[in-house]
Amino acid sequence: MKRRSLTNTLLFAGLVLIGATFIVPFAWQVLISLSSLTDVDLLARTGFPPVLRPGNYAQVFEKVPFARYFFNSCFVAGWVTILQVITSAMAAYAFSRLRWPGRDTVFLLYLGTLMVPGVVLMVPNFAIVLGLGMFNSYWGLIIPAAFTAFGTFLLRQFMLTIPTSLDEAAAIDGAGHWRIFTQVILPMARPGLIVLAVFAFLGNYNSFFWPLILVKDDNLRTLPIGLLAFDSTYGRETPLIMAGSLLAMIPPVIVFLVLQKYLVRGIALGAVKG
Repeated sequence: MKRRSLTNTLLFAGLVLIGATFIVPFAWQVLISLSSLTDVDLLARTGFPPVLRPGNYAQVFEKVPFARYFFNSCFVAGWVTILQVITSAMAAYAFSRLRWPGRDTVFLLYLGTLMVPGVVLMVPNFAIVLGLGMFNSYWGLIIPAAFTAFGTFLLRQFMLTIPTSLDEAAAIDGAGHWRIFTQVILPMARPGLIVLAVFAFLGNYNSFFWPLILVKDDNLRTLPIGLLAFDSTYGRETPLIMAGSLLAMIPPVIVFLVLQKYLVRGIALGAVKG
């Protein structure tokens, strides 16, 4: 009994230590965001700022059009998420439920694009966007990210777990492929759709390099690019960067908290398929 109690105590202590590794950096960021620029060095020595300055959060909106950056990030990430879910679901249905010549070969080639680093595709993607007249626009930020091989692979795995007998029963009742897709497959693949939506939103909300090279107008900048305004040749305003970063974390945290139950369930269901 004592040995079991000691084991539980050590396990609890280990979990607390692991949890602290995640909490301490976040707490440190909060403290820096409430400090003045001159107090940052003092904070490193004392562990607490002499004066708390919550006004730093207001300065973030005063010094840069932070609300516009916030809107741009949510707008772009939202549309990319919607389009990725739609295109990936349709492609996954074609690869998992339809039979056509060369289907598996095409899927392997499609999947092989995941092995190509995104940086390698940056120049040809930029040339295509420039040729289509989508440079420095919302279209240029949204359209290239609207298709993803990862999303197709993820939803295909979910759809393979759905019995084909449901398709056959719907076909006997006179349903076509579009009706089977929208009324049978999509409702049953909802956990996978939610998982993909969360991944797509978080990935595009935090996108940095593509908006950096594509957008020139200040009113089109997203949050990761807008925060660069606090790190200029005139100095780095560390407290404002931290305050802006904390404000930028609000949408991802809300998305995760609201969809956490579906996210865990979707990942568990996706892991069942061998």
